[in-house]
Amino acid sequence: MAIETTRWDVTEYLDDEEAIFAYVEAAFEDGDPALIKHALGNVARARGMTAIAKEAGVTREALYKALSEKGDPKLSTLLGVAKALGVRLTVSPVGPG
Repeated sequence: MAIETTRWDVTEYLDDEEAIFAYVEAAFEDGDPALIKHALGNVARARGMTAIAKEAGVTREALYKALSEKGDPKLSTLLGVAKALGVRLTVSPVGPG
């Protein structure tokens, strides 16, 4: 008898501000641009891609393209998405030195 599985979708768990912030923060702490882009895309899907695109000042199609696996979003797009998601990108020192 084969085991039945269902696809796990992170967007089902991004249902409040605290979860979204923790998810995006973890992606930025990792520092991998592909992971950050993927995380922002997941949060945008969880919140509604059309609404996020509108708040970010881009078309829905442009947002999908920018946050896709092969996408390379401009800084202005990332800042717009971050603002639409209710987060702010900041800088801090990496460590001593």
